[in-house]
Amino acid sequence: MEAPAHAVPLPQAFADGVFPSGCPSRTLLDHITSKWGVLILLSLSEGEQRWSDLRRRAEGISEKMLAQTLKTLERDGLVSRKAQAVIPPRVDYSLTDRGYELSTLLVPLVAWAFENADEIINGK
Repeated sequence: MEAPAHAVPLPQAFADGVFPSGCPSRTLLDHITSKWGVLILLSLSEGEQRWSDLRRRAEGISEKMLAQTLKTLERDGLVSRKAQAVIPPRVDYSLTDRGYELSTLLVPLVAWAFENADEIINGK
C-alpha cells in the first residue's frame, strides 16, 4: 500500500519501539497529554507560580487532581517544587529545562486544538 502524499514518516529510531504496549513512552505520554497535565505545563511555561495561581488558572481542577498532577510531573522531572519556610507556608512551582523544552512542543498542539475545537466539536 502506498502512503498518501501528506503522510508523515516516523523517525526509524522510534517507529518500531513506540507502539508496543511495554514502551515506557506510553506512561510518559499519559502523564503529559492528560487534560490537566497539558494545562499545568502550559501555565508554568509563563513562569513560576504558586499553588493557588495554578488552581485558579486551570478552572475545574480539584485540589486532589492538582496535587496528583504536580507530583507526577515533578517525579517525571518536568516540574520543580520549591517550598519556602515562611508563615503561612509558600510553595512555588516552575518548569525544569526539560519541562520548558516540552512546553514549546505543546503550545502549537494546544493552539491547533483551540483554533479548531469549535468547528470539530460543534460542527461549525
